[in-house]
Amino acid sequence: MASRLQALWGWFDARMPSVAEQWKIHASEYYAPKNFNFWYFFGSLALLVLVIQIVSGIFLTMNYKPDASLAFGSVEYIMRDVPGGWLLRYIHSTGASAFFIVVYLHMFRAMLYGSYREPRELVWIFGVLIYLTLMGEAFFGYLLPWGQMSYWGAQVIVNLFGTVPFIGPDLALWIRGDYVVSDATLNRFFALHVIALPLVLLGLVVAHLLALHDVGSNNPDGVEIKKLKDANGRPLDGIPFHPYYTVKDLVGAVVFLAIFCFIMFFTPEVGGYFLEHNNFIPADPLKTPEHIAPVWYFTPYYSILRAVPPLFNSQFPGVLAMGVAVMIFFFLPWIDRSPVKSIRYRGPLYKSWLAAFVVVFVILGYLGIESTTVWGQFPVGEDSFVGRYILDTKDIATWAARVCTVVYFLFFILMPWYTARDRVLPVPERVTV
Repeated sequence: MASRLQALWGWFDARMPSVAEQWKIHASEYYAPKNFNFWYFFGSLALLVLVIQIVSGIFLTMNYKPDASLAFGSVEYIMRDVPGGWLLRYIHSTGASAFFIVVYLHMFRAMLYGSYREPRELVWIFGVLIYLTLMGEAFFGYLLPWGQMSYWGAQVIVNLFGTVPFIGPDLALWIRGDYVVSDATLNRFFALHVIALPLVLLGLVVAHLLALHDVGSNNPDGVEIKKLKDANGRPLDGIPFHPYYTVKDLVGAVVFLAIFCFIMFFTPEVGGYFLEHNNFIPADPLKTPEHIAPVWYFTPYYSILRAVPPLFNSQFPGVLAMGVAVMIFFFLPWIDRSPVKSIRYRGPLYKSWLAAFVVVFVILGYLGIESTTVWGQFPVGEDSFVGRYILDTKDIATWAARVCTVVYFLFFILMPWYTARDRVLPVPERVTV
């Protein structure tokens, strides 16, 4: 068998030798730093989840009907009558949240170790573009179950585009394809979700990996391993990606899939965070849910939107702040002025600001899920001391979101100042284990 496989490979390689060459460039002869740690699992895990989403999505589309009158019923048909359909649906819904979890952790690792710094600016830009495309992919897919939260969530988000001055109403109409979220909206969102954005996403992933392998991977020390090479031109602190890191990534994949399967089989809704309870109710254009909120991975930005007060009865300032909160990630390579890359050698200023950023991001995510009116719903009289106190503090969630929003933006705005003035430690010449 081994000789036959070797002969088959020889036949294939003689007719397409570029495959073997690319394997050497990107795997067997691609030298990665030898001190990768736990944080470097999430890049390969993001690729694993992408494959899971594409494969499960293909099988789901075989029974899904992109029709306003049939969409919800087709999802129920998948869940109840299609053999293994419930498993496919839960794989896809769990995978959507898992995708954002690993991407957020992957981006956080880049902020820990300065992986966006020179010469990896283009790697970071492609990564942020992947993040934006993933947000669009998730938004378009969110409408497809045609449940109450899907319908009204899409209605709210699309209406936000209508607040853009001059072009807003036409822009919202163009996105919906109708004056309200309807069958036309469902059809175009389906086409974008299953064809257009996946192609863009795959192209960006390829560009991200090509850019990464051209400049080389960063490491927890922020040391460029290409500076010190042996007589054969191989980095002294590098090891071949295959087989060392392919085997190591398998360990991370096994642990990830164990957690993934536990969620999928035992708690696929995760208390309504992965699958909202209102989405098990068919969409009703005449009945608005009591509280409309996006899925958890959008809630930090939704909280920023709600934190910014309207101007002249227009919500556009909040929409603008929400957009800037995402787009500002593109500028990280140029606003970070620290002489070192890794947090191991940075001073207390950057560490404190990064910790504050993570805390406010989590708080904003929580506040984006909660209703801002919850603080006023207490069975006490307005004339009582407690009643007056509660009425005075019923906007505490809004004010907390505003404070967190200010800290969020100050992390980026003040970065050129505190990174340039921070106390740093000397960086070693070679990587440490």
